[in-house]
Amino acid sequence: MRTFSAITSRRPFTLLGFGLALLVIVAFILVALNASAANNSPQMTVVYATRDLKPRIPVTADSLSTKAIQVPASYPRIYFTNVADVQGMIPLVGINSGQAITANDVAKPSQALGSQSEYLPIPRGYVAMTIPTSEQVGVADYIQPGDYISVIATVSTTGKIATKTIFTQLHVIKVGTQAATGGTNATSLTIVVTQCQAEIIAWFQPNASLKYTLESYHDYAPGDQAPDPNCQSVADAHGVTLQFIKTSFPGLF
Repeated sequence: MRTFSAITSRRPFTLLGFGLALLVIVAFILVALNASAANNSPQMTVVYATRDLKPRIPVTADSLSTKAIQVPASYPRIYFTNVADVQGMIPLVGINSGQAITANDVAKPSQALGSQSEYLPIPRGYVAMTIPTSEQVGVADYIQPGDYISVIATVSTTGKIATKTIFTQLHVIKVGTQAATGGTNATSLTIVVTQCQAEIIAWFQPNASLKYTLESYHDYAPGDQAPDPNCQSVADAHGVTLQFIKTSFPGLF
Protein backbone atom coordinates (compact mmCIF):
# COMPACT_ATOMS: atom_id res chain seq x y z
CA MET A 1 0.00 0.00 0.00
CA ARG A 2 2.81 2.40 0.78
CA THR A 3 4.41 1.79 -2.58
CA PHE A 4 1.14 2.31 -4.46
CA SER A 5 0.44 5.44 -2.39
CA ALA A 6 3.87 6.88 -3.09
CA ILE A 7 3.49 6.26 -6.82
CA THR A 8 0.03 7.82 -6.78
CA SER A 9 1.26 10.90 -4.91
CA ARG A 10 4.09 11.46 -7.39
CA ARG A 11 1.88 11.14 -10.48
CA PRO A 12 0.78 14.85 -10.57
CA PHE A 13 4.41 15.95 -10.55
CA THR A 14 5.23 13.48 -13.34
CA LEU A 15 2.35 14.84 -15.46
CA LEU A 16 3.45 18.40 -14.72
CA GLY A 17 6.98 17.55 -15.87
CA PHE A 18 5.66 16.07 -19.10
CA GLY A 19 3.55 19.21 -19.64
CA LEU A 20 6.48 21.54 -19.14
CA ALA A 21 8.64 19.48 -21.46
CA LEU A 22 5.93 19.60 -24.10
CA LEU A 23 5.66 23.40 -23.80
CA VAL A 24 9.44 23.74 -24.17
CA ILE A 25 9.37 21.57 -27.29
CA VAL A 26 6.51 23.57 -28.82
CA ALA A 27 8.23 26.89 -28.04
CA PHE A 28 11.47 25.62 -29.59
CA ILE A 29 9.62 24.58 -32.74
CA LEU A 30 7.92 27.99 -33.03
CA VAL A 31 11.23 29.81 -32.61
CA ALA A 32 12.82 27.57 -35.21
CA LEU A 33 9.97 28.17 -37.63
CA ASN A 34 10.16 31.94 -37.14
CA ALA A 35 13.92 31.93 -37.63
CA SER A 36 13.52 29.82 -40.74
CA ALA A 37 10.89 32.22 -42.10
CA ALA A 38 13.12 35.19 -41.38
CA ASN A 39 16.05 33.54 -43.11
CA ASN A 40 13.85 32.73 -46.08
CA SER A 41 12.53 36.34 -46.33
CA PRO A 42 13.57 37.93 -49.61
CA GLN A 43 16.27 40.60 -49.64
CA MET A 44 15.40 43.98 -51.05
CA THR A 45 17.64 46.92 -51.94
CA VAL A 46 16.11 50.03 -50.42
CA VAL A 47 16.94 53.73 -50.16
CA TYR A 48 18.03 54.94 -46.73
CA ALA A 49 19.13 58.24 -45.20
CA THR A 50 22.87 58.75 -44.74
CA ARG A 51 22.23 61.63 -42.34
CA ASP A 52 19.34 62.96 -40.27
CA LEU A 53 16.63 64.51 -42.46
CA LYS A 54 14.38 67.25 -41.11
CA PRO A 55 10.73 67.79 -42.08
CA ARG A 56 9.89 70.30 -44.85
CA ILE A 57 13.47 70.45 -46.20
CA PRO A 58 13.81 68.82 -49.67
CA VAL A 59 15.90 65.66 -49.71
CA THR A 60 19.18 65.93 -51.63
CA ALA A 61 20.93 63.09 -53.42
CA ASP A 62 24.04 63.32 -51.22
CA SER A 63 21.94 62.45 -48.15
CA LEU A 64 20.76 59.15 -49.65
CA SER A 65 22.19 55.74 -50.44
CA THR A 66 20.98 52.16 -50.86
CA LYS A 67 21.41 48.95 -48.88
CA ALA A 68 19.97 45.44 -48.86
CA ILE A 69 17.53 44.44 -46.10
CA GLN A 70 15.37 41.38 -45.48
CA VAL A 71 11.66 42.00 -45.96
CA PRO A 72 8.93 39.42 -45.19
CA ALA A 73 7.28 38.19 -48.36
CA SER A 74 3.88 39.40 -47.17
CA TYR A 75 5.15 42.90 -46.28
CA PRO A 76 3.71 45.68 -48.48
CA ARG A 77 6.23 47.21 -50.88
CA ILE A 78 6.41 50.73 -49.47
CA TYR A 79 10.17 51.15 -49.78
CA PHE A 80 12.01 53.04 -52.51
CA THR A 81 14.64 51.24 -54.57
CA ASN A 82 16.18 54.17 -56.48
CA VAL A 83 17.77 57.29 -55.02
CA ALA A 84 16.35 59.36 -57.89
CA ASP A 85 12.82 58.49 -56.74
CA VAL A 86 13.41 60.13 -53.33
CA GLN A 87 15.59 63.07 -54.35
CA GLY A 88 13.67 66.35 -54.10
CA MET A 89 10.84 64.87 -52.02
CA ILE A 90 9.73 66.48 -48.75
CA PRO A 91 10.08 64.58 -45.44
CA LEU A 92 6.79 64.61 -43.55
CA VAL A 93 8.53 63.48 -40.35
CA GLY A 94 12.07 63.42 -39.03
CA ILE A 95 14.10 60.61 -40.59
CA ASN A 96 17.11 59.30 -38.70
CA SER A 97 20.45 58.52 -40.28
CA GLY A 98 20.53 54.88 -41.38
CA GLN A 99 16.74 54.59 -41.53
CA ALA A 100 15.16 53.08 -44.64
CA ILE A 101 12.78 55.59 -46.23
CA THR A 102 9.20 54.54 -46.88
CA ALA A 103 6.36 56.09 -48.87
CA ASN A 104 4.74 57.17 -45.59
CA ASP A 105 7.78 59.28 -44.66
CA VAL A 106 7.99 61.58 -47.68
CA ALA A 107 5.81 63.28 -50.28
CA LYS A 108 6.25 65.13 -53.55
CA PRO A 109 6.36 68.93 -53.16
CA SER A 110 2.99 69.21 -54.90
CA GLN A 111 1.48 66.71 -52.45
CA ALA A 112 2.99 68.05 -49.20
CA LEU A 113 0.25 70.29 -47.86
CA GLY A 114 -0.26 72.63 -44.92
CA SER A 115 2.31 72.64 -42.14
CA GLN A 116 4.22 69.81 -43.84
CA SER A 117 4.78 71.66 -47.12
CA GLU A 118 8.21 72.57 -48.35
CA TYR A 119 9.96 75.60 -46.85
CA LEU A 120 10.19 78.53 -49.23
CA PRO A 121 13.79 79.02 -50.43
CA ILE A 122 14.45 82.15 -48.37
CA PRO A 123 18.12 82.81 -47.50
CA ARG A 124 19.07 83.80 -43.98
CA GLY A 125 18.37 87.48 -43.34
CA TYR A 126 15.73 87.74 -46.07
CA VAL A 127 11.94 87.51 -46.25
CA ALA A 128 9.34 86.61 -48.86
CA MET A 129 6.97 89.33 -50.09
CA THR A 130 4.08 89.09 -52.55
CA ILE A 131 3.56 91.91 -55.02
CA PRO A 132 0.66 92.34 -57.49
CA THR A 133 1.22 91.84 -61.19
CA SER A 134 -0.65 91.72 -64.48
CA GLU A 135 0.12 91.21 -68.16
CA GLN A 136 1.19 94.83 -68.70
CA VAL A 137 3.04 95.18 -65.40
CA GLY A 138 4.66 91.75 -65.32
CA VAL A 139 6.16 91.24 -68.78
CA ALA A 140 3.12 89.52 -70.32
CA ASP A 141 3.27 86.61 -67.88
CA TYR A 142 6.75 85.55 -68.95
CA ILE A 143 8.03 85.83 -65.37
CA GLN A 144 8.38 82.36 -63.84
CA PRO A 145 9.62 80.97 -60.50
CA GLY A 146 13.41 81.14 -60.44
CA ASP A 147 13.60 84.30 -62.56
CA TYR A 148 15.11 87.60 -61.45
CA ILE A 149 13.35 90.91 -61.99
CA SER A 150 14.00 94.62 -61.62
CA VAL A 151 11.43 97.10 -60.28
CA ILE A 152 10.78 100.51 -61.85
CA ALA A 153 8.91 103.23 -59.95
CA THR A 154 7.20 106.19 -61.62
CA VAL A 155 6.31 109.09 -59.32
CA SER A 156 4.19 112.13 -60.14
CA THR A 157 4.53 115.14 -57.83
CA THR A 158 3.66 118.80 -58.30
CA GLY A 159 3.11 118.34 -62.00
CA LYS A 160 6.44 116.57 -62.53
CA ILE A 161 6.87 112.90 -63.46
CA ALA A 162 10.04 110.91 -62.80
CA THR A 163 10.91 107.26 -63.34
CA LYS A 164 13.71 105.32 -61.69
CA THR A 165 14.79 101.70 -61.19
CA ILE A 166 14.60 101.16 -57.46
CA PHE A 167 15.66 97.49 -57.20
CA THR A 168 17.38 94.88 -59.35
CA GLN A 169 18.09 91.15 -58.99
CA LEU A 170 14.95 90.33 -57.00
CA HIS A 171 14.49 86.57 -56.97
CA VAL A 172 10.99 85.31 -57.88
CA ILE A 173 10.12 82.10 -56.01
CA LYS A 174 6.36 81.78 -56.62
CA VAL A 175 3.88 82.95 -59.23
CA GLY A 176 0.20 83.18 -58.29
CA THR A 177 -2.68 82.75 -60.73
CA GLN A 178 -6.32 83.75 -60.65
CA ALA A 179 -7.62 80.20 -60.82
CA ALA A 180 -10.91 81.03 -59.11
CA THR A 181 -12.15 83.01 -62.11
CA GLY A 182 -10.82 80.57 -64.66
CA GLY A 183 -8.09 82.96 -65.78
CA THR A 184 -4.52 81.96 -66.45
CA ASN A 185 -2.81 85.34 -66.13
CA ALA A 186 -0.53 85.72 -63.13
CA THR A 187 -1.93 88.02 -60.46
CA SER A 188 0.99 88.02 -58.02
CA LEU A 189 4.71 87.40 -57.69
CA THR A 190 6.39 86.26 -54.49
CA ILE A 191 9.90 87.67 -54.31
CA VAL A 192 12.83 87.44 -51.90
CA VAL A 193 13.88 90.77 -50.35
CA THR A 194 15.27 92.13 -47.12
CA GLN A 195 12.79 93.48 -44.62
CA CYS A 196 14.12 96.97 -45.38
CA GLN A 197 13.42 96.50 -49.09
CA ALA A 198 9.96 95.19 -48.23
CA GLU A 199 9.20 98.42 -46.38
CA ILE A 200 10.35 100.52 -49.34
CA ILE A 201 8.23 98.54 -51.80
CA ALA A 202 5.27 98.83 -49.43
CA TRP A 203 5.74 102.61 -49.45
CA PHE A 204 5.95 102.84 -53.25
CA GLN A 205 2.89 100.66 -53.91
CA PRO A 206 0.31 103.32 -52.90
CA ASN A 207 2.48 106.32 -53.79
CA ALA A 208 3.84 105.40 -57.21
CA SER A 209 3.26 103.27 -60.28
CA LEU A 210 5.40 100.12 -60.32
CA LYS A 211 6.44 97.98 -63.29
CA TYR A 212 8.76 94.98 -63.49
CA THR A 213 11.34 94.02 -66.07
CA LEU A 214 12.56 90.47 -66.59
CA GLU A 215 16.34 90.24 -66.48
CA SER A 216 18.31 88.10 -68.93
CA TYR A 217 19.13 84.68 -67.55
CA HIS A 218 22.76 85.42 -68.49
CA ASP A 219 22.75 88.11 -65.79
CA TYR A 220 21.25 85.96 -63.03
CA ALA A 221 23.33 85.62 -59.87
CA PRO A 222 21.60 82.68 -58.16
CA GLY A 223 24.35 81.89 -55.66
CA ASP A 224 23.70 81.93 -51.94
CA GLN A 225 22.68 85.44 -50.93
CA ALA A 226 24.71 86.73 -48.02
CA PRO A 227 22.81 88.85 -45.50
CA ASP A 228 22.68 92.51 -46.50
CA PRO A 229 25.14 94.33 -44.20
CA ASN A 230 22.71 97.26 -44.03
CA CYS A 231 19.73 95.07 -43.15
CA GLN A 232 20.90 91.75 -41.75
CA SER A 233 17.60 90.79 -40.10
CA VAL A 234 13.99 91.91 -39.80
CA ALA A 235 14.98 93.80 -36.64
CA ASP A 236 17.06 96.19 -38.76
CA ALA A 237 14.00 97.60 -40.55
CA HIS A 238 12.94 100.82 -38.85
CA GLY A 239 10.24 102.21 -41.13
CA VAL A 240 10.15 104.42 -44.20
CA THR A 241 9.23 108.10 -44.55
CA LEU A 242 8.98 110.45 -47.52
CA GLN A 243 12.23 112.09 -46.48
CA PHE A 244 13.96 108.70 -46.42
CA ILE A 245 12.70 107.94 -49.95
CA LYS A 246 13.86 111.33 -51.24
CA THR A 247 17.30 110.75 -49.77
CA SER A 248 17.57 107.14 -50.95
CA PHE A 249 16.24 107.73 -54.47
CA PRO A 250 17.33 111.20 -55.56
CA GLY A 251 15.82 112.44 -58.79
CA LEU A 252 12.38 110.99 -58.19
CA PHE A 253 11.10 114.12 -56.43
